[in-house]
Amino acid sequence: MRLTVLGCGDAFGAGGRLHTCFHIASNSGLFLIDCGATALIGLRKAGLDPNAVGTIFITHLHGDHFGGLAWFLIDACHVSKRTAPITIAGPQGIEARYLAATEALFPKATEVPRNFDMRFVEYREGERMNVNGFAVTAHEVRHFSGAPPYALRIEADGKAIAFTGDTEWVESIVPAARDADLFIAECYQYDIRLKFHLDYETIAANFDRIGAKRVLLTHMSEAMLARRGDVNTDLCLCAEDGMTLEI
Repeated sequence: MRLTVLGCGDAFGAGGRLHTCFHIASNSGLFLIDCGATALIGLRKAGLDPNAVGTIFITHLHGDHFGGLAWFLIDACHVSKRTAPITIAGPQGIEARYLAATEALFPKATEVPRNFDMRFVEYREGERMNVNGFAVTAHEVRHFSGAPPYALRIEADGKAIAFTGDTEWVESIVPAARDADLFIAECYQYDIRLKFHLDYETIAANFDRIGAKRVLLTHMSEAMLARRGDVNTDLCLCAEDGMTLEI
């Protein structure tokens, strides 16, 4: 599998970074993990075809993680002329929130006829689900967004990718990420504990329990970006927009 970081910024564009979006190319197909408001920009910058993406996994319903669905799907209708089906997996209420957000941004856009099938799938907490040939397990975390937020474990090609989404430390992160080939961890601060967000010191203190082969830190604030030099690079990498990793 090959991962391309289309966006690894926080909600406020710290460091000039785009919103959260990871593109993964696997033998089973192409998928996105999260689709922040700038996802389409990230795809264009990376030279990646949005029509080739068949599945989008959403961790939680904040605009910097799911807001790009509006632009992605309007582009599919009017610019990219998509014909291939697409599946969007997310928390309970994902379809209603997509419709509300898209209508707020582009009135009547959801009424435009489509030349492709679009379906929404809701996670079932703790259950390993098959979504378009990918095995996904959603573990509830703690980050208020008006719907259950999840850390995701996605398996394809005999590999496992885990992503915390946005959350403070909760024990459900451990089974989500245990022994993953790549563990993507939100890392908003270096040593400051905040409600609903993770920090580097807390993540590092749990590396051994998780046992992931590689750790990628993302969603860093300006304060965390200023402390990148203090990160133990033997344990983890700091994400950059445009970065690619072979998994």
